[in-house]
Amino acid sequence: MSKFSKKSDKGLPAVSTASLPDIVFMLLFFFMVSTVMREVDLKVKMNQPSATEIKKLENKALVDYIYIGAPVDARKFGTTPRIQLNDAFATVDDIQPYIEQKRAERNEAEVPLITTALKVDKDTKMGIVTEVKQELRKVQALKLTYSTLERIERD
Repeated sequence: MSKFSKKSDKGLPAVSTASLPDIVFMLLFFFMVSTVMREVDLKVKMNQPSATEIKKLENKALVDYIYIGAPVDARKFGTTPRIQLNDAFATVDDIQPYIEQKRAERNEAEVPLITTALKVDKDTKMGIVTEVKQELRKVQALKLTYSTLERIERD
């Protein structure tokens, strides 16, 4: 007759959830910091053409985008292709001030590295694209790319 009794096997103790809120907030903070929000709301249709010989841009922070295509809201804006700079429709005459403003926002060392990317709907006629290119030449924005989708060739 002992004073001490044997403990019966009660199983494993419960998992402590004391640090669970810390982990949740740490994950939330990580995703808030690392997520990039869309900068521009597209107001033009963007059905990009596909290409086989493409090259990825190295530094997307040094890219200024010009969108060209038919407006999404055809009843309000018509069906003729329009130019979109940032979140607003623009004319060809607005391209020079846009490029100059983008250059002023950057360091002087980055200005020669700036690339202008044209995101053009594949149903857009080349007339408006040529006008945009002429305006880019006037402002010496000569590094130009066309944004496309990669075409997958099937055997």
